[in-house]
Amino acid sequence: MPTPTEPASAPAPDTEETSGAPVIEFVDVEKRFGDNVVLKNLNFTVERGERVTLVGPSGSGKTTILRLVMTLEELTGGYIYIDGEPLTHREKDGRRVPVSKKEQKRLRTRIGMVFQQFNLFPNMTVLENIIEAPVHVLGRPKKEAVAKAHDLLGQVGLSDKADAHPTSLSGGQQQRVAIARALAMDPEILLLDEVTSALDPEVVGEVLNILRTVAETTNVTMLIVTHEMGFARDVSHKVMMFDGGHVVESGPPEKIFTDPDHERTKSFLSAVLGDN
Repeated sequence: MPTPTEPASAPAPDTEETSGAPVIEFVDVEKRFGDNVVLKNLNFTVERGERVTLVGPSGSGKTTILRLVMTLEELTGGYIYIDGEPLTHREKDGRRVPVSKKEQKRLRTRIGMVFQQFNLFPNMTVLENIIEAPVHVLGRPKKEAVAKAHDLLGQVGLSDKADAHPTSLSGGQQQRVAIARALAMDPEILLLDEVTSALDPEVVGEVLNILRTVAETTNVTMLIVTHEMGFARDVSHKVMMFDGGHVVESGPPEKIFTDPDHERTKSFLSAVLGDN
């Protein structure tokens, strides 16, 4: 893994449109799987247009955070807010009560996720994969969704693959389709979960370059889990070192990667980057 050597160049997030509430806010979040406490009293925020990367050892709870935002896992305790609105639970009369499925679904349409294992529908063509959610979830006209899909396929370098099926594509091509599919929803928030870890090393760079372009050309808010430290440093406004279900420290990438305060961060970076 290349050692990041250049200072972070990510511009400050655009906060002009924000009403004051963070785009993502975790308040006293707890997540258990049986007796295993994965997250406990977790509090953090992500501002509009901010790109935040979670780094840390496997099993520290990073992917669980993304799955909670995507409502693929249920909260054990605490609250998650999207633009100041409760995602799954709200506090009412001192009690924690679930929000309606309709409200949850409405907020989820603002969120896109790119998974480690692509998660494309094998029985659909590439084009059908990309237009499925815009047409059936957002209710967009099919003609409009198809035009946008072709535009996105051009952006990810797969203009000639619209009629192909995912099983005929390489891993790198499938992940590029998955990125196009997520962007087809015009998400306010984009969650990236180890999007290169299932790829052959020679295609990692092409996928990361597409995501760098997305970061540079849009104001989409990103919450990223990755083991690619160079990518984390290039695109992030903030890096959060995660271990044992809590944030060890957080700060600008140049601070975290060159002068971390916590010994756990130092030892983790030394292990993943090497000492040379």
